[in-house]
Amino acid sequence: MKTGRNDACPCGSRKKYKKCCGPSDQEAVAPLAPAELNRLAVLLQSNRHADLEARARELLEQHPKSGMVTKVLALALSSQGKPALPYFVRAAELLPDDAEAHGNLGNAYRSLGQIDEAIRAHRRALDIDPQYAKSHNDLGSALQDCGCFEEAAASFRRAVALKADFALAYFNLSNLLALENQIDEAEVNCRRALLHDPGLTVSIVQLAELQATRGDFAAAENLLKHAISIESDMPEAWAGLARFRKMTESDAVWLGEARRIAGTALPPRREIPLRFALGKYFDDVGDYAEAFANYRRANELSRAIGPAYDAIKHRRAIDGILVAYDKKWLTCARLDSHLSPRPVLVVGMPRSGTTLVEQILASHSRVHGAGEIPFWFTAVPRYETARVTGRGGRDSLEGLASAYTAELSRCAPQATWVVDKMPANFLYLGLIHAALPDARIIHLKRNPLDTCLSAYFQQLGPGHAYANDLGDLGHYYKEYLRVMDHWRRTLPPGVMLEVAYEDLVGDPERWSREMLKFIELPWDPACLEFHRSTRPVATFSKWQARQKIAQTSVARWRRYEHFLGPLRECLAALPR
Repeated sequence: MKTGRNDACPCGSRKKYKKCCGPSDQEAVAPLAPAELNRLAVLLQSNRHADLEARARELLEQHPKSGMVTKVLALALSSQGKPALPYFVRAAELLPDDAEAHGNLGNAYRSLGQIDEAIRAHRRALDIDPQYAKSHNDLGSALQDCGCFEEAAASFRRAVALKADFALAYFNLSNLLALENQIDEAEVNCRRALLHDPGLTVSIVQLAELQATRGDFAAAENLLKHAISIESDMPEAWAGLARFRKMTESDAVWLGEARRIAGTALPPRREIPLRFALGKYFDDVGDYAEAFANYRRANELSRAIGPAYDAIKHRRAIDGILVAYDKKWLTCARLDSHLSPRPVLVVGMPRSGTTLVEQILASHSRVHGAGEIPFWFTAVPRYETARVTGRGGRDSLEGLASAYTAELSRCAPQATWVVDKMPANFLYLGLIHAALPDARIIHLKRNPLDTCLSAYFQQLGPGHAYANDLGDLGHYYKEYLRVMDHWRRTLPPGVMLEVAYEDLVGDPERWSREMLKFIELPWDPACLEFHRSTRPVATFSKWQARQKIAQTSVARWRRYEHFLGPLRECLAALPR
């Protein structure tokens, strides 16, 4: 059947034949026949990727400027885990007005950790077709990777507004909301995803995570097993089974399947969580060499696809904090404030015990644990911009205080104190105290080697690029010490309480009493029963936070001392 220039293209795209697979103005050869396009479409839809690659290569010999064939070849290569970026780039060049081609390019860049390029490609796709729901969803994922959570959420919401049954976009929105500790709304969107696609295994795994956040680990395990019944080799589901309990040598079936799946040609993003899970298994059973080998593999993959840690840039950023937020500035800038509810900021390095402190405090009847509130990550850059333009005065600080207090009130309108346990708020303590002088700060300290090793053993994400390399971890830790030394000299007495993790787990009642005294609350015995709490815990420590205090993590680094050369060298001058 003859295909006219204004007919729909047989390849299945939304474009007309002329605009999609018809002869381009530059081609001096005959266009692809509709039957050939249909054949390619059948191979693509049936996941016969090797056959699709072979046929696409043959066709490119005859049609070297065919954007459609180049696009199909790129997809075939990518689906087999083969290098495909040059073909995605070429397809976008040959199809400058094809939103799908630019969207595919954006996803290819993202898979390689080139997030800025991914965002540009997705924005180009949306310039071509603003109603293309898939590109809104894909743009949201790239924005989330670079920490632009507000913009990412807007992209996901736009995607589902355009396509009400877009299950993957509901899942992505759920995942983002969970990261922001909005557990109830995250679950609503996760269930919406499953309503539209009951077999969407990533949403089943996400729902398992949310159940674990609520402390229902049995429900989480059942959901993970359900996901595996649908997708037997799903790395994320197998990885989840290891995270929510202590593994033993009786988990031989899990180990065999996890090793088998990890040994297949998985994309790095899918191999990473399984490698971290294998590391945990071997750590749990005491095979520390195998544990470290898997953790190292997980971190090497994370480095390969994630943003690089720029030690020089980070050091300069710390230099800027120390100069801008000194004692003279703080004395002049500090507001007089009497806030309700009052914030308790629990800060420190990741994996230093901040979740444990939040659980203890939140077990008090007059305290609410809000988890990790990302407010200051976006508020501080806005304030810095205002300072540069001469608008960073009292009005700007008052605006920060009001906005943050409103966020706390939204979390817990009846609480006397609200705990914000975002560890990295240690970077912003000068500005936070200036805006919120009534706030109290609890700084968790932990042995440097234990802290860094625990961070290395967790999939902390693209915002923690330093955690994927032992040398980078050592550098980041020393910069953290430098900025905390500055706050000790700068903040007024009585604003910050410092608690050593080792002391807390060694004498939990004494230090729980000290922390309550610090925030002017009476003793509540429930604080020693924190592991019985039913409040959501959305951090990596969601399982550990519901266990009784133990000292098994103290001096944990000694089990791995033979592997810690770069870290020990970097931290050699620090006191133990």
